[in-house]
Amino acid sequence: MSRIESVDVSDVRFPTSLELDGSDAVNVDPDYSAAYVAVTTSDGDTGYGMVFTGGRGNEIVSGAMESYGRLLLGKDTEDLLDDLGGASRLLVHDSQLRWLGPEKGVSHMACGGLVNALWDLKARRADKPLWLLLAEMAPEELVAAVDFTHIRNALTEDEALEILRRAEDGKAERIAELKRDGFPAYTTTPGWLGYSDDKLVRLSKEAVADGFGMIKLKVGGDLDEDRRRMRLARDAVGPDIRISIDANQRWEVGEAIEWVGALAEFEPWWIEEPTSTDDILGHAEIRRGVAPVKVATGEAVANRIVFKQLLQAGAIDVMQIDSTRVAGVNENIANIVLAAKFGVPVCPHAGGVGLCELVQHFSFFDYAAVSGSMEDRSIEYVDHLHEHFTDPVRVEGGRYLAPERPGISAQMQTASVAAWVFPGGAGWAEVGERAAVTGRRIAP
Repeated sequence: MSRIESVDVSDVRFPTSLELDGSDAVNVDPDYSAAYVAVTTSDGDTGYGMVFTGGRGNEIVSGAMESYGRLLLGKDTEDLLDDLGGASRLLVHDSQLRWLGPEKGVSHMACGGLVNALWDLKARRADKPLWLLLAEMAPEELVAAVDFTHIRNALTEDEALEILRRAEDGKAERIAELKRDGFPAYTTTPGWLGYSDDKLVRLSKEAVADGFGMIKLKVGGDLDEDRRRMRLARDAVGPDIRISIDANQRWEVGEAIEWVGALAEFEPWWIEEPTSTDDILGHAEIRRGVAPVKVATGEAVANRIVFKQLLQAGAIDVMQIDSTRVAGVNENIANIVLAAKFGVPVCPHAGGVGLCELVQHFSFFDYAAVSGSMEDRSIEYVDHLHEHFTDPVRVEGGRYLAPERPGISAQMQTASVAAWVFPGGAGWAEVGERAAVTGRRIAP
């Protein structure tokens, strides 16, 4: 009988603050980091998961994951993998640890990292990438994995079954299409707020040459600067390429409407996170005030319940799920089916280490087995840190190519973990030496 033998967590961080990769109006000096977990069975099988953070505090998520991980130790592996809905509830609804949430923040993300590791283990055992494993599961199995607590007034089990069963027609053809043609991508690579004008223009032109149909720029620091940068970007990409903008929750409601209005001449496709993610009614007011510019949000949405309310309130045009913010695969299945119920496209957030690798699976699953549509749908792509993964994303011609290797693509290179474990990895020792010579401050 196979049992969970170990849950090993590593605090892995990369010094992206040195080049201001990932910088925006709120996150001015992020060091892309991962609370990285390996769940190993007595048979020697291992599943991998992670939670993305911005640097400081990564040790807090790692500690929470270690605490939750003890709930898995000694558990029968087959029992967990045969009922991943039950495995998720074991973690998310633990009677003592849920006091730290419930279902939000550090504790919820820690659960998600472990849940993702279990799905990775299941997909590896099935010899399938996660997206294909999910796409080929029966609708009844998918519904059994979802926690419908607190969302039944928007989506019931029967409604979810109907949506998934309806998508069975043509699913095999869509799977073949995904394997052949991939899925559309957009890129945020040109748009970090700390980049120079020359770098913004160069990367914007490169994005168009590489086949991307949309780029995204960070905004919200200074209106005059945003107008100048938007003009540079629009001149660089021309009138036919979409430009989306992202304020990272910087604005008050009225301020968001005024600011987006001042940028309207550059035809932004969407405004992302214009105000606090928790402000459902504020998002609805902004949506009415900035139309026809779309409103997108989701990377910091805590759970399916907040997504439910955003949809019920007509507050968003685009749902942006994140692969590590909520409680893993199970909750993102719920989010995707909720979006299908309300007719809202899902365009995942992927700006961070490992997020492109993980979240691609959800869009592939969505197209194959839920919405059956690619209209106005794309996955964010950022060209950072993919070399640290054993199954890195592949983007060609502005499209994600279908993941082929078994699992959820979360496994990191052993050498990368060793070099960038914080604070004692060799990479951080080298960064410290360089900082001592140059006098440059390192964010941690």
